[in-house]
Amino acid sequence: MALFGTSILHTKLRREIWQMRGQMLAIAFVIAGGIAVCLLSLVNYASLTATRDQYYQEHQFADVFVNLKRAPTQVLTQVSEVPGVTRLSARVEGVAKLDVAGFQDPVSARLVSVPATGQPAVNQLYLRQGRLPDANRTDEVAIIGSFADAHNLQLDDRITGIINGRQQRLTIVGIAESPEFIYIIPPGGMLPDYERYGVIWMPEEALASAMDMRGAFNSLVLQTAPDHPVEDVIDRLDRLLDRYGSAGAFSREDQFSHRFLSDELEQLKAMATIFPAIFLGVAMFLLNVVVSRLISTQREIIAVLKAFGYSNQQIGWHYSQLVLVIALIGLAIGTLAGLWLGRALGELYMDFYRFPELLFRINPIWVLLLAATSLGVAWLGGWRAIRAAAMLPPAQAMQPEGPARFQISTPERLLGWVRFTQPSRIIVRHLSRRPGRTLLSITGIAMATAIVVVGNFQFSSVSLMVHTQFAKVQKQDLTVSLTDPVSQSAMHGLARLPGIWYTEGRRVTAVELIHGHRRWRTALTGIPDDAKLQFVVDHQLQDVSIPQAGILLTDFLADSLGLRPGDTVTVRVLEGQRPTLNLPVSGVTSEFLGVGAYMNLDAMNRALREGPVINQILMNLDPDLTETVYQELRDTPKVMALNLRQAMLDSFFETLAKTFLTYTFIISLLGGTIAFGVIYNTARISLAERARDLASLRVLGYSHNEVSHILLGELAVLLILGIPLGWAIGTGLGQLVVTAMQTELYRVPLIITGKTLALAANVVIASALISGFITWRRLRKLDLVAVLKTRE
Repeated sequence: MALFGTSILHTKLRREIWQMRGQMLAIAFVIAGGIAVCLLSLVNYASLTATRDQYYQEHQFADVFVNLKRAPTQVLTQVSEVPGVTRLSARVEGVAKLDVAGFQDPVSARLVSVPATGQPAVNQLYLRQGRLPDANRTDEVAIIGSFADAHNLQLDDRITGIINGRQQRLTIVGIAESPEFIYIIPPGGMLPDYERYGVIWMPEEALASAMDMRGAFNSLVLQTAPDHPVEDVIDRLDRLLDRYGSAGAFSREDQFSHRFLSDELEQLKAMATIFPAIFLGVAMFLLNVVVSRLISTQREIIAVLKAFGYSNQQIGWHYSQLVLVIALIGLAIGTLAGLWLGRALGELYMDFYRFPELLFRINPIWVLLLAATSLGVAWLGGWRAIRAAAMLPPAQAMQPEGPARFQISTPERLLGWVRFTQPSRIIVRHLSRRPGRTLLSITGIAMATAIVVVGNFQFSSVSLMVHTQFAKVQKQDLTVSLTDPVSQSAMHGLARLPGIWYTEGRRVTAVELIHGHRRWRTALTGIPDDAKLQFVVDHQLQDVSIPQAGILLTDFLADSLGLRPGDTVTVRVLEGQRPTLNLPVSGVTSEFLGVGAYMNLDAMNRALREGPVINQILMNLDPDLTETVYQELRDTPKVMALNLRQAMLDSFFETLAKTFLTYTFIISLLGGTIAFGVIYNTARISLAERARDLASLRVLGYSHNEVSHILLGELAVLLILGIPLGWAIGTGLGQLVVTAMQTELYRVPLIITGKTLALAANVVIASALISGFITWRRLRKLDLVAVLKTRE
């Protein structure tokens, strides 16, 4: 049967759609909010995943990585003969301190060689501008795009670098991206810092000469056959390269950039599952409540249609069309909004991840599934009310419902000490007479409140993350990372420099933690007994003392390895003498950014058999002499990188917080839309259901304000009861969200502040005020004669 036709029922349908256009649009927006959240999340996840996979494939991203001290190029013949190895590239890597014109803060870079033949066989570069450096020129380089954009560097610009203690002028001939460096973090840092850390590609011969690595390499990247186990290749490489100071081969899953990118996408996947499930589920629940009450107001019209010979099936299909039109409008609005928001948010992520281009992906099956779900649930919600009305005999249905038997209700008895006015008594008795309908209305308002809570609690959570990480855990102004461990006495020499108020040393080394079949590559940090600049905290944000023996693990890492305090973990050290340690887990800490393991500095040095050494120095500086300190440290040998706490804080807001909070802001807007749709329909349907009663009161002498007090007072009572319930439901849903969004990169805590609850309440109350004003105006224009006519 056509959705619109020339029959009487179709004419009636078109008229009702026009007469109820405002109400229908409000219901449609409820559906649209759930659809939009679902689509924007799915589109982002699918598009970014497809973009990453294509980028990896086209630029030959490695499957296995090896870092070592020094190996002769002759070893490559043996490496190429390892079963499963299909493609390999040997490289020279190093670090440099840079001097960028017009920028006073310390800058460092990771140096990577490119072969004389041009593109490497593995981890090929995507050139945004220019070309690769000429193998016959020692001063030509290509730089990563994020660093170039941060400093507005162009082709042919020159920068000064200190490489292996020697100063060198470098000319930029290319601006490139690499699948290996989608996500880059400076040594000693935990967040990207595009202004102060970058990647530079140099000709292999030039970099090998600068690093005293002629005829040798210290980095190896390989691709493996898809049907060959990566673990077998890693095992053979470890045995082959161990004598050359290998830190242990590792797979793509443990490669820094890929791991953090995968965590981000997994978090986006969780958001694409949890948020849509919450929003769409709430939207559909509310739709059922609203549509059921809407159709129940047409009980007498249904009876008239039956009296004129229309069958139950015809009447059922007629009202089903009304419900489906509402659902189709919501589906159309939600689909368009979701796709538009999905593309806009995807472009924002592109600025963060710096892929060559965004592959916009939308699976038609998703749209069809969402359409079928929306239409099906909407129809089922309406059909229950349609069927109940359609099954009534015409003569009985044409009669108005019998007058209700009012008596002193339980709420009145409980509130007997309150002196109710007559309109207030009517409100209490009406709400208590139909407890089921009242409960549904309260639940609808509670769900609307909960949606706003879920959409906004992350703002407070991010504030706590910032306060904890950058005010309570890290109190240093500057972190100095050294190329090699040095005696702690070297720190005391730096402490005497002008502008340095206080210094504190620590030891950081790469390790692999093993517990049963579970493994995790991370950093082990040695913290001194009298630490004043770095702390670890528990889940209550209280300081945790570093034990004299054993190891502390962050809660996320402990859970991932299946460890609890008292268990023993195997620690395979990947640097220096590379001992293997068996250490007891002395406790669990709580961190919101990154993961790590901690030991007492003296105990760690004893275990590593290296003596009292450090390779990081934390400093507090005189604000008036920071530039002097930076310049002095730039000229100091063995200083590899400088990380500013303020720079990390800025980076947090420019990267993680920017993308995360933008998504949250969109969720908040859609949540507010759903809340308004719910409140508006609650008020409008209450007016439709009680129009006869209110008109009767007007005829009996009640003023317009008294009648309005009855209708809007009911809405106020529902708000008073529904909002606190919504706070509780929102807290539960928020816990579900943060549990699903935990990754190695960051964990969002569940922080429900008074500000969040007040915002949710204000959104719902504002929606109620707007809806109440509209209802108040319609009530003022009520045609008393028309409403009081009874169909006999």
